Amino acid sequence: MLKKTPLNQTHREMNAKMVDFGGWDMPLHYGSQLEEHHKVRQDAGMFDVSHMLPVDIKGEGTRDFLRRLVANNVDKLTVSGKALYTCMLTPQGGVIDDLIVYFLTDSWFRIVVNAGTADKDVEWICKQRDTFAPDLEITPRRDLAMVAVQGPSARAKVWQVIPNSQAATETLKLFQSTSLNQYFIARTGYTGEDGFEIILPADEASAFWKALHAAGVAPAGLGARDTLRLEAGMNLYGQDMDESISPLESGLSWTVDLKSERDFIGKQALLDSKSTQQLIGLILLDRGVLRSHQKVIADYNGQEIEGEITSGGFSPTLNQSIALARMNAGISPDTEVHVLVRDKKLRAKVVKYPFVRNGKALV
Repeated sequence: MLKKTPLNQTHREMNAKMVDFGGWDMPLHYGSQLEEHHKVRQDAGMFDVSHMLPVDIKGEGTRDFLRRLVANNVDKLTVSGKALYTCMLTPQGGVIDDLIVYFLTDSWFRIVVNAGTADKDVEWICKQRDTFAPDLEITPRRDLAMVAVQGPSARAKVWQVIPNSQAATETLKLFQSTSLNQYFIARTGYTGEDGFEIILPADEASAFWKALHAAGVAPAGLGARDTLRLEAGMNLYGQDMDESISPLESGLSWTVDLKSERDFIGKQALLDSKSTQQLIGLILLDRGVLRSHQKVIADYNGQEIEGEITSGGFSPTLNQSIALARMNAGISPDTEVHVLVRDKKLRAKVVKYPFVRNGKALV
């Protein structure tokens, strides 16, 4: 039996094509993935992300616990509502999950974890709690729904729907959040566009979704979400990183604090790492489509080396195929490489990602 978000019936009423996504019954698209992608880049679209899981951590010593639990430094969070993106690591330095941590009060932090890793994440967090901070309260919040509204017009359209929200959120910077009545509103996203991710009571989600739709926000599914995040150069757990890959090999070194004296799970493994792998961007020069697991071949100091595409696909904004790939760190931008597609070597160029941000091509 597939799990369902509080918006499941609403998606069906809107004739969404539903698919099994990691055990969840989720909308792939509502008619045209391409139109949904362009709507987010040019106006505003909304995504049901209620399959993701907010987890509240409460009690004295919560900050100390998170100092140890995650790779980024929660000491950066000094103002209520501020958030940071980080990874939770194994002792060997592999990525258990990437997540967002919100600071609400000195004794209350909220983290939002990925749907596919939610159960193991909660189990890991509770295990660490039991060892290092047994008095803390860990509460998975399946009583809540989560809607992402993204695009250049996203914030203005949310302001139309949520009373008094413009005054409460207009000055929010990226990775800041605020609470307004029943809404927890964060200026975060997974598309490379501006907007909000909004957490609200599950039983209010359908009315909120329909109000956004009436305000001109287009429903968008998993298909557009994936092409948008790939253009934005954002990692997808299970493809671009997992427990066998460190954040240093996944373009996520900026989410890791190795400078402070603070210790955290996986820190020593990262300090000891001798890996020269990194995540690079690729644009296909020949006709074809780049896909995950395709082999990348490059000349490096006169030797042929190999890498692998972690995420690939067609970019609707650029109108060509793009990819993220893991290769030797010495491969520099503008280097021409070959990608093995159906036993044919197709030409591709190494580029810096993101490929697209705020509706504009960057490559």
